[in-house]
Amino acid sequence: MNFRDPSAPVPDRVADLLGRLTLPEKIALLHQHQPPVPRLSVGGFRTGTEALHGLAWLGEATVFPQAVGLGASWDPDLVRRVGAAVGDEVRASHHKDPSGAGLNVWAPVVNPLRDPRWGRNEEGYSEDAWLTGLMGEAYARGLRGDHPVYLKTAPTLKHFLGYNNENDRCVSSSNLGPRVLHEYELPAYRPAIESGAAVAVMASYNLVNGRPAHVSPHLNDDLRSWTGDEVLVVSDAYAPSNLADPAQQAYFPDHATSHAASLKAGVDSFTDADANSHVTIGRLTEALDRGLIDEADVDAAVRRVLTIRMRLGEFDPAEANPFTGLDPDTVNCPAHQALAREAATRSIVLLKQECRLLPFDRAQVRRVAVVGPLGDQLMADWYSGTLPYQVTARDGLAARLGADQVTFAEGADRVALRLVGGGYLAVADPAPARGAARAADGRADDAHAADVDADPGQDSPAPAAPVRRAFADPHGFDVFDWGSHPGPAGHHGTSVLALRSAANGRHLTVRDNLLVADAPGPHGWDVHETFRLVERADGTLSLHHELSRSYLTVGEDGVAAVGATFEQAARLQVEVRRSGPEQAAAVAAEADAVVVVLGNHPLVNGRETEDRENLSLPPAQEALLRAVYAANPRTALVLTSSYPYAISWADVHLPAVLWSSHGGQEFGHALADVLFGDAEPAGRLPQTWYRSHCELPDLYDYDIITSDATYLYYRGTPLYPFGHGLSWGEFEYGAVSLDTDAIDADGTVTVTVEVTNVGGRAGEEVVQLYTHQQRSRVKQPLRRLRGFRRIRLEPGERTLVSIELAAADLSFWDVTTGRPVVEAARHKVMVGRSATDIRGCATLTVRGERIGARRLPGLLRAADHDEGCGVVLVDTAPERGDAVRATDAGAWLSFGATDLTGCDEVVFAVAGGAGRVALVADDPLDGEVLAEAVGAGEGRYAYQKISCPLSTSGRTDLYLVYDAPGIIVSELVFA
Repeated sequence: MNFRDPSAPVPDRVADLLGRLTLPEKIALLHQHQPPVPRLSVGGFRTGTEALHGLAWLGEATVFPQAVGLGASWDPDLVRRVGAAVGDEVRASHHKDPSGAGLNVWAPVVNPLRDPRWGRNEEGYSEDAWLTGLMGEAYARGLRGDHPVYLKTAPTLKHFLGYNNENDRCVSSSNLGPRVLHEYELPAYRPAIESGAAVAVMASYNLVNGRPAHVSPHLNDDLRSWTGDEVLVVSDAYAPSNLADPAQQAYFPDHATSHAASLKAGVDSFTDADANSHVTIGRLTEALDRGLIDEADVDAAVRRVLTIRMRLGEFDPAEANPFTGLDPDTVNCPAHQALAREAATRSIVLLKQECRLLPFDRAQVRRVAVVGPLGDQLMADWYSGTLPYQVTARDGLAARLGADQVTFAEGADRVALRLVGGGYLAVADPAPARGAARAADGRADDAHAADVDADPGQDSPAPAAPVRRAFADPHGFDVFDWGSHPGPAGHHGTSVLALRSAANGRHLTVRDNLLVADAPGPHGWDVHETFRLVERADGTLSLHHELSRSYLTVGEDGVAAVGATFEQAARLQVEVRRSGPEQAAAVAAEADAVVVVLGNHPLVNGRETEDRENLSLPPAQEALLRAVYAANPRTALVLTSSYPYAISWADVHLPAVLWSSHGGQEFGHALADVLFGDAEPAGRLPQTWYRSHCELPDLYDYDIITSDATYLYYRGTPLYPFGHGLSWGEFEYGAVSLDTDAIDADGTVTVTVEVTNVGGRAGEEVVQLYTHQQRSRVKQPLRRLRGFRRIRLEPGERTLVSIELAAADLSFWDVTTGRPVVEAARHKVMVGRSATDIRGCATLTVRGERIGARRLPGLLRAADHDEGCGVVLVDTAPERGDAVRATDAGAWLSFGATDLTGCDEVVFAVAGGAGRVALVADDPLDGEVLAEAVGAGEGRYAYQKISCPLSTSGRTDLYLVYDAPGIIVSELVFA
């Protein structure tokens, strides 16, 4: 059989196998779980192994820093090496368990981090599309391997397209105008696809301009145009069903129609109904029977599926594939542990450094207090692997100083929950948790449960410990504040809490509606361990269970359960048995220095399915920090989080602030290395840290240009800018020079600057190059990253840093011609330490195109407007095309300077609601009306072509004005 001949070209082998399959066999290959074909000795195959920052969900594997932390390294080679290690572990696990560890990996995530409130912020690399593309390509390159024939794994970019909100993610539509699409969204995906580093893409849950991403024309028109190789497109989980689900998108009338549309749009593999492939098979078979698709459509998708399998070496002798030699000992091997430590170290960002607190001087800092809920535990997110071991901040410092020189205080309040009707909530007959817990002085105590299970998908066994009414509670509960978000019940401004029983060290959870204390902490996809204390009018409190959206009640038998309404809920009063901040302050006061470790729980308040409502630290964590600083000003704050925080108080008062993402198994060693100066804080911020969420636009507004969003357009003063990060060295920059002051549109320029380490310690610097186009037909970014170089200098050492800049990289999407254009303009070339810390500038003249007025007659697409007010982008038709719908009366579009010479007629393409649209000169409110049309409101896609005379010709600033909401205009044709 030719498909098993390794010497034959891959396309020929795929064609041979495709020709041997029956139509039902081919349809079955379009589901995530592809069945075997025994008559051809073809085995089964499954798409989708999670490998975002380590092999996930398949037991112990090396856990590297979260993707946003890898992005903070600003080190593509490091990210590539991490990807290579993860790819090795996937292959090794596949050899051990082929059905469990598939070779199509769903990583990396290349959605630009447009808004830090996004619940999946931890999964991306940067808010900058170019840097995201660079890091995504590096990670994918490591995953795929460097063999010229075989793929180590088949990397899949997530999530295409315009996906940055979790709330309402299956029904919300992302407004991507042509410039945002081509200048911000698509550039993040292109490098990995164009270079061949990634071979697959996952479509996203959301809609884009009113059309589900799973039927987006950009899959074929853009994505697959970047490479001559086959690109596999997989759906996100359950997303295919959303397209016709009346409770979700309801975009198509039935599932056969939606599956047919997805297949024709370019989706090749349907991730739906778990392993129940018959659902997808039935829908596609019905689509064939109804003539919605034909066998050629099926063949196109199966060809891409088989190409990936062929490139993975599935049909070749094992000895021909170099990756078949990776054995299970590869997983968490010493080399990968060392790489995890390196990655964690190089992703730590020094945000602030004053008063020479850091790096710690070993002669002066002999005793350190570690404080905070994250001081002695590591957190894992939903896409983490199972930690094979944990080195916490406390562990890392204890290894450096000795356990007796590191004190610890978790800083959590211990409270009793007194029932207003009498008695307390208490754990009945508690059994102790596995393992000993450590108190602030290091002795065995119930102050801290040491065996908190960091694996979000795996609970550890514990005996059931029911919660009941008791006349006394000798133990109480430790309260962990993970910040506020509205939640499904809409509780704005109240913190989400986790409650740990001091009796047995286990968290309160709900099982069969009963309240028990037997959980390791918040974990799993459905988190059962989070609550809120909701205040009542009489000042008492009721305990709200987040997952069930119900309240606690206590029955006549004394058993505590959830399921009650607010009116039925038990009333509580909180008695503080021990103040966490006071206990922590007492420990801090006796130390030479204090390390406060605060941050988020990756499965609470900012996670998949849930965005944040603000950027604030949880109130209890803020109070803890202030109390510790008051007790000992020699306090360094270490934020360990999946996203930025607004920490203005800490920035003003504390001498040192550091940030890391959740750094994986080696985080504690890495942190200790940085704190004591053995390693450089090499990280730089991959996204802006704002002073408040009030400085951000609406989370659902994807038009970063109009809304002044991201560092590209933001006009305010950030708390910490994009690219920020301090070093142990002190650096001075010389003058910026260009090897030429003018270039053509196809030219390049070399930017050079001298950098000197004027400090007393060696250090690393990331020299960053930005540009700003000073004159343009359209609004341009205030600054845009164009390149960077990382250097290391000894004290007194200086070096020349050169970065090449191509004029083609200065192009933007010209809506008047529908293509990228390098405009004739002067550009400010800026070199500095961050997006706002610019140390030198030069001016570059680019001899590009001059974009004049729009020239008509001809077609003018409504979506190609320059500005708009009271409008939203929608789909012209289910298959393709964008139109503009008015959301308000008086909505308008601006097309800028337009030359109407020779035009005496215009045809409006109008659909949607009934009403009047008008072309207006110079001003949308009181300009001269040049033409107008009245739409009859015949339906969503029922476009009327209404011809009207033009009352003027010549040049004017042209506006399109809608007099009522609901009117849709797709295009104007001038003649």
